[in-house]
Amino acid sequence: MANNMTDTITPDNINNAAAPNANTAGQSWFNRPIPGIKQQLTAPLTAVETEPSTKCSNCHSMITNTALIFNCYVCPHCDHHLPMSARERLNWLLDQVEGELGQQFTAKDPLSFVDSKPYPQRMIEAQDKTGESEALIVMYGKLRNLDVVTCAFDFRFMGGSMGSVVGDRFVEAAEKALNDKSPLVCFAASGGARMQEGLLSLMQMARTAAAIERLRIAGVPYIVVLTNPVYGGVTASLAMLGDIHLAEPKAMIGFAGKRVIEQTVRETLEEPFQRAEFLLEHGVVDEVVHRHQLIDTIYRLLAKLCRVPNVDA
Repeated sequence: MANNMTDTITPDNINNAAAPNANTAGQSWFNRPIPGIKQQLTAPLTAVETEPSTKCSNCHSMITNTALIFNCYVCPHCDHHLPMSARERLNWLLDQVEGELGQQFTAKDPLSFVDSKPYPQRMIEAQDKTGESEALIVMYGKLRNLDVVTCAFDFRFMGGSMGSVVGDRFVEAAEKALNDKSPLVCFAASGGARMQEGLLSLMQMARTAAAIERLRIAGVPYIVVLTNPVYGGVTASLAMLGDIHLAEPKAMIGFAGKRVIEQTVRETLEEPFQRAEFLLEHGVVDEVVHRHQLIDTIYRLLAKLCRVPNVDA
């Protein structure tokens, strides 16, 4: 036992342990490593681990929300266009927001519709999730030197489905554009008509089409920006009646979805069917525009259609 103690603790060992080496000379005593105990070093946390982040649905890379906002919700790694909320889109487009329309309209439950949940419960859940009262937001304001009326669908709100309130808000936006002789810009992102409202939802296709026809007769420009995705009754009405149709890269656009078509006609539809680039090639879309160039493109087109000086020229 004495030999073991002598081998373990000696004056030399004590002096060596107490003497600072080159790695610990600049450290105070409570920061120096303890002799005989291996120090476990932890790497400093990266920005992605400390800030709220979002995973890109295309390349699966993690991007901080700050970086996403700064880059207009475009993945800096693969250039994939991630979804934007309706309010973010309109605040991003307009240099100055002067007002909002249609907040007085609220959805009812005329059919007492129940699927797995009652319709009013679905509405409350969608409102809590998005912070919005409906799937369409309407704002008016300034884009450079132009007075513009804008509206945008929020796909997070029940798939951006078009019910009676969405129709009411779009018609009010069109009437505002008509009265002020201001162009109307619509960002479409929808799964189609809202089945919980039945024929009242389908009726909005005719109402919105009639409002757009009044704009056409009065010579008021109407531009549609097709984002990912646009389907169903919205595609069959207001989304395809613009004077000019722009689309974001790789946006899915169609009436019936791929799976519905495959189950109906028994044909497998391969990429890039229903992508924005496919529709551009077949003449459905006028131009596919990267989000970073979208505001400048919209302004340039509106300035030409409204015959006002292009302040960017």
